[in-house]
Amino acid sequence: MAIAVDVQSISKQFVLRHTRSIKEAFVWIVKGRKGDLAQKFHALNGVSLQVEQGEAVALLGLNGSGKSTLLKHISGVMLPDSGTVQTRGRVAGLIEVGAGFHPDLSGRDNVYLNGAILGMTEDQINERFESILDFSEIGQFIDTEVKFYSSGMYLRLAFSVAIHTDPEIFLIDEILAVGDEPFQKKCLAKIKELGAAGKTLVVVSHDLDLVSRVCKRGVLLEHGQVVMDGDVADVVARLRS
Repeated sequence: MAIAVDVQSISKQFVLRHTRSIKEAFVWIVKGRKGDLAQKFHALNGVSLQVEQGEAVALLGLNGSGKSTLLKHISGVMLPDSGTVQTRGRVAGLIEVGAGFHPDLSGRDNVYLNGAILGMTEDQINERFESILDFSEIGQFIDTEVKFYSSGMYLRLAFSVAIHTDPEIFLIDEILAVGDEPFQKKCLAKIKELGAAGKTLVVVSHDLDLVSRVCKRGVLLEHGQVVMDGDVADVVARLRS
């Protein structure tokens, strides 16, 4: 089976800048700016992961474990400090609700903008526009500026555009945490449909029951490192213990 996602020994650090008192800042300056007022945080530390084409994998872990950061590296939104990430085929996903949407543009304009960002041609968007609109259930609000949308409306339109790009690799980060229950069920059914069609799925969610229904494999991260990789039921059981 071909490898769809190949992550090799990636590491990522962030600098956390803490607010210091005037006294602490003064002492730091008097000492010749020795020492660092900022603290470094290892979001990912030597992470390697391979996902085969057609696999459905859940990235699991507590807050701050590095799963969303890893997903952003797979999507190309972030670049690692070291290591490599390679993907095979078109990648689409919902890493942040409304990412790639311009608040001052209408929903219609944002469909074309976001579709282009995700690799669709204008002709492809024209061809799929009515289907995108129908799935999103935005209706008459499609010509309203998206800055007036609720988070649920953002989600519905963003999800609808992403799935209509017909990606080989679909990335999902807590996407079902927003929106009403009927639409959540509709999204879940579509995600399962993508999986059944042989698409590669990488899912981040705190909803352990949901990932157990969608994914067969689970990868558990702790403090930016992979500590378990196996059957999703076993990984979920460890996380719950």
